[in-house]
Amino acid sequence: MSAEIVVVPHTHWDREWYEPFQRFRLRLVALLDEVLDQMEREPAYHFTLDGQLACVDDYLEVRPENRDRIAALVESGRLAVGPWQILLDEFLCSGENIVRNLELGMARADKLGGAMPVGYLPDMFGHTAQMPQILRKAGLLHACVYRGVPSSVTTDAFAWVAPDGTALRTQYLPAGGYGNGAYLFADASGLAERAASFVTTMREWHGPEGPLLAMYGTDHSAPVRGLPDMVATIGARMDTLSGYIGEYSGDVDGLPRVAGELRSHARANILPGVISVRAHVKQAMGRAERMVERYAEPLATLWGGEWPGRFLDMAWWRLVDASGHDSVTGCGVDDTAQQVAARIAEAEHLGQAVRDMVTARLAESVPSDGALVVNPTPQVRSGVVVVDLAGTDPLVDASGAPVPSQTLEYAGTLLLDEEMDPALALTFVHGTELYGQHITGWSVEGGTLTFTVARETSLTFDVRDLHGELDGVSRVRILAEPRRKVAALVEVPPLGHTSLRPAPRDQVYGTPAPGLRPMEHDPSCWLGSDSATLPVRGDEQVLDNGLLRVTIAADGTLTLLGRDGTTITGAGRIVDGGDVGDTYNHAPPLTDLIVSGPSSVETELICSGPVVAQVDVRRTYRWPASGDGVDGAPELPAPSRSPQTEEIVVTTRVELRAGEPYVRLHIEFDNRCADHRVRLHVPLPAPAAQSHAEGQFAVVTRGLTAEGGCGETPLPTFPASSWVAAGGVAALLEHVTEYELVNGELALTLLRSVGYLSRNRNALRPEPAGPQLPTPAAQSRGLRSVSLALMPYQESWQEVVPQAETFRHDLLVVPGQGDRALPLPSPASGLSVTGDGVVMTSLRMRDDWQELRVVALTPDATEAVISGAFGQARRADLRGRPGESVQVSDGEVRLPMGPWEIATIQIRQL
Repeated sequence: MSAEIVVVPHTHWDREWYEPFQRFRLRLVALLDEVLDQMEREPAYHFTLDGQLACVDDYLEVRPENRDRIAALVESGRLAVGPWQILLDEFLCSGENIVRNLELGMARADKLGGAMPVGYLPDMFGHTAQMPQILRKAGLLHACVYRGVPSSVTTDAFAWVAPDGTALRTQYLPAGGYGNGAYLFADASGLAERAASFVTTMREWHGPEGPLLAMYGTDHSAPVRGLPDMVATIGARMDTLSGYIGEYSGDVDGLPRVAGELRSHARANILPGVISVRAHVKQAMGRAERMVERYAEPLATLWGGEWPGRFLDMAWWRLVDASGHDSVTGCGVDDTAQQVAARIAEAEHLGQAVRDMVTARLAESVPSDGALVVNPTPQVRSGVVVVDLAGTDPLVDASGAPVPSQTLEYAGTLLLDEEMDPALALTFVHGTELYGQHITGWSVEGGTLTFTVARETSLTFDVRDLHGELDGVSRVRILAEPRRKVAALVEVPPLGHTSLRPAPRDQVYGTPAPGLRPMEHDPSCWLGSDSATLPVRGDEQVLDNGLLRVTIAADGTLTLLGRDGTTITGAGRIVDGGDVGDTYNHAPPLTDLIVSGPSSVETELICSGPVVAQVDVRRTYRWPASGDGVDGAPELPAPSRSPQTEEIVVTTRVELRAGEPYVRLHIEFDNRCADHRVRLHVPLPAPAAQSHAEGQFAVVTRGLTAEGGCGETPLPTFPASSWVAAGGVAALLEHVTEYELVNGELALTLLRSVGYLSRNRNALRPEPAGPQLPTPAAQSRGLRSVSLALMPYQESWQEVVPQAETFRHDLLVVPGQGDRALPLPSPASGLSVTGDGVVMTSLRMRDDWQELRVVALTPDATEAVISGAFGQARRADLRGRPGESVQVSDGEVRLPMGPWEIATIQIRQL
C-alpha cells in the first residue's frame, strides 16, 4: 500500500467552546509542549496546526522561549501553520473581517517561516460564496472544506466557483471530515485491516490512482508516540496537509464544479441555529465592525493626523478573535459568550476612540454653538441628523441658507429649586462647573441664590466672591440655558463633512410681512417640491413622505405603499413560537403553541414631521413562560409549552424620515420567557420562489428549501448581513439576521431563547453537536431591542443596495468646539466612489498609500469611478501587495470591474 495513504497528523483546536478560552489554553500549552518534543524526538513526524495562527500566538504568550523551536519546524516543512489567524464563522462576520483575518494570519506565519498555502476551512458551519475569490486574491490556489458540500459532489476534489468566476481547486474531506483517519492508529493490532478498509472507502471518492488523504486527529487531540513507525508499518507516508495538497497544481480542469455558497446539509450538519442564538452578540459584532471599518479607519485616513495604526490594529485583533466559529456563533457556554462580548465591546471602544479623535480635530473649526456633520459613505448624501443646540433660532449652513429642521424636544431649564444652606450649594461648584455645565452668571434676590449655567461660559468666576453675599439666603436655584434636540435635513459631501448652526430669525428670513407669522417662513414647512425633499406628515394612523406611505392598522401591523405602487399589507406581525432546541439548532416542541395576535394595541404619536414622523405602537401579548420537558431527561414526555404565561409588551417605534423610501422600525420588549423564538413577519407583495440576501462581498440567491441528507433537518433559514429582499419587499438590517420565506411571508428572527449548549434529544438533529451543558444566559432574558427598516421595491433587488448602505451608516454629528466668533467652515469632500452596484468596504492607510477596497454587487460588468486629491494609483491583492499601475486623470480613476469583483486600489495623495 505504499503511497496509497498519506497520513496528516493534526489537531482541530476550538479556541473557546464548552470551556472558556483560558481553560482551553492550559490544555493547548500541554499539547504543543508534547508536539514539539515529539517532533524533535522523531524526525519523521509531521504535524498540521489547524490552519490558524491563534494556536501559535496563544502558546507563545505562555512559552515565548519556544518561538525558535516552532520556527525551525515550520521552516523545515514539518509543521504547517496558518494561513488564518483564527478559524472563523464565515457568515457571522463581515467580508472585510474575513480579509483581515487572512491578512493577519499570513503575516504572522511569514515571520515563522511561511503560511500553509491552503485555505483550510475544516469546521465552519457552511461557506460563503466569495471565499474562492478571497483566497485566490490572497495568493492561495487551494481550499479544503468539510461542512456544506452538496450531494452533487461525489469526488474528494472539486472546483469551487465564486460569483465572479474564480474557480479554486478544493479538497473535500469525506467519510469523517477532518477526523476521517482518526481511528486508523487506535492501537497497534489490526492496522492492516483498518488501512485496507480506509483504502476501500476512500477510493470511491478519489478514484483508482493517487494517494489518499487520511486526516489523523480530532478536536483537541494530541500526537501519538510511535506514530511514524505505525505509519511505516502499513506502507503509508506522513506529511502535512500542505504537503499532500501541494502535489496538485491547482488546475481545475476535469473537476466537478460547484458554484457559490456551500450550505447543504447533505453530508454534514451545518447547525444553522447559531445564526440567531444570543442575538445581542451578533448586534454587537455588527456595530463594532461598522465602527472600525466605516468610521474609524476611513475618517483617520482622510482627516486624521498621525495614523493611529496601533489602536486600529488592536481593534482588528479583537474583531478577528471574536469571529471564531465557536465564538461569535454563541454556541459555547455562558462564560465563553461573556468573554466574546467583552472582546467585541473593546473593539468598538477602540474604533470610537479613533473616530472621536479625528472628529474632535475637525470640530475645532466649527463654532461651539454649531455642529459638525460627517458622511461615512463615499457618495454625496442627504440625510437626517439629530443635533443638540441652544436657543430657538432656525438653522443655517455655511452659505447662510436655511436648513430644513424640526424641534423634537426641549431640555428642562430648571435644574434645582430647593430650600438649602447656600454654603452646601457652593460645594457643588468646581471652578466654573456646576451640575455638568458652566456658570454664566449669578444673582441674590429675595433670599434666593440663582445660578445660570450653560454648556460653555466666558465668565471669570471665583466662588469666594459669593461668601459675603449669602446673608439671608435660604433657597438655591439653578437655571440652564434653553436647549433643544432638532432633526435637520442636511447634504454632506462624500466621505466629507459640513456644518450648521443657529442664526437669528430675522437674519435668515428677514422681517415678515404684516400679518404673516414668522413660523411660516421656517424652511421646515417648505422642504421643496422634489419628492426626495418633500416634508413628512404623520398622525397616529398614517405617515407619508412622498416616497412611502405607512398606514398603521388596528392590530398594530403596517401597510406600506411605495411610490411605484408596490403595496405590502400586514407588515410587522410578531409571531412567538416554542424553541426546545439548543444553541446549534432550532427545534419546535412536539406540541407547540403559536402566539401571533396581541390582546391589546395602543398607538402614540411622538412627532408629526416635517423632517421626521414617529409613532409608538404598543402591542400586548400573552406568551408561554417556558418550555416543558426540555431538560433532556429521556423519561420525560415530549416537549411542549407551559400553560403559564407572561404578559409581554412589544413596543415598535415606526419612523419615517424625509427623503427615505423605507420605514424604520425599532422593536423593544422585556423578554421574561424561556424556550421560544420570536419572529417579525412581513407578507410579500408578490409571490416569490427565491430570496436575495447580501452576504460577504456578494448577493446570494436562495430557494425555498435546503438540501438535506445527513440527518439534520434542513430548515430553510438563512443568514443575511445587511439586507434581504424577496417578492418586492426588502428588510434593511444592522447586523447578521436569520430569515426564512414561509407561507408567502418574510420571517425575520428577532430572538431565540434556549437553555442548552447542545441537547442530546434535539428533534431536528439526531446526534449531539456538543456536550449537553446548561446555558441559562442563552435564554436572553431582559430588555431586547432590534432596529431594521422595511422597503418596498418593484424592479430588482439592485434598488436596495444603495439604500441599505445609507441605513447602516448614519451621518455622524459632533458638537462644535471652536470659538463662537468663527464662521462655519465650507463643506469639504473626502473621497468619492460611484458606479452601478459599487460598494466601498474599506479605506485605510498602508505605509504612505491610501488603500481602498470596493466590490461590484452586480451580476453585470460595471465601472467604479474614484475621485479625490490623488495623483498615483495602483492595484493590490488582498494582502496589500502592489500590482499594476492604474491611470489617474485629474484626480479620478475609472476602474472597469467584472461582475462581483473585489478590487483593492492603493492611491497616493498629490
